Amino acid sequence: MSELEARPNRFPWPPVIYVAAIALAIVLAWLVPLPWIGRPLSDLLFAVGIITLVGVVLIDLSAMRALSRARTTIMPHRASEHLVTGGPYAFTRNPIYLANTLLMIGVGLMSGIIWFLVLAVVAAFLTQKAAIEREEKHLELRFGKKYRDYAKKVRRWI
Repeated sequence: MSELEARPNRFPWPPVIYVAAIALAIVLAWLVPLPWIGRPLSDLLFAVGIITLVGVVLIDLSAMRALSRARTTIMPHRASEHLVTGGPYAFTRNPIYLANTLLMIGVGLMSGIIWFLVLAVVAAFLTQKAAIEREEKHLELRFGKKYRDYAKKVRRWI
């Protein structure tokens, strides 16, 4: 069994990437504040941010429930025991990473800190490169045609 087949990564990159992006957004907002949209549009964006955060919670809870039901790990650096294709995994192959990205976007819309929006895109890109691409190879090695068929039907992000 190859190392990639045994587990996708040695280190859980995604949570570290998103926590670092959130911290950096806060620091940059303090050091280099950027202008935000004025009222009444900012009020509308605040409401969109709240709705986004509600969606984040629903996506995360649903994804964790699907993983738990399948008796497979939520940890991004551990081997998947089962291929999960139900719940939010029927719409996106990476619902937890999507929710992490939407969390940053929602906070950015609510707080008016543009750095959250910019760094959400950066964090998503880094997560794809550091974790998702390796996870996909891991899943293909472990589940073969079943994973390839799933990947053809369900998009990586949205």
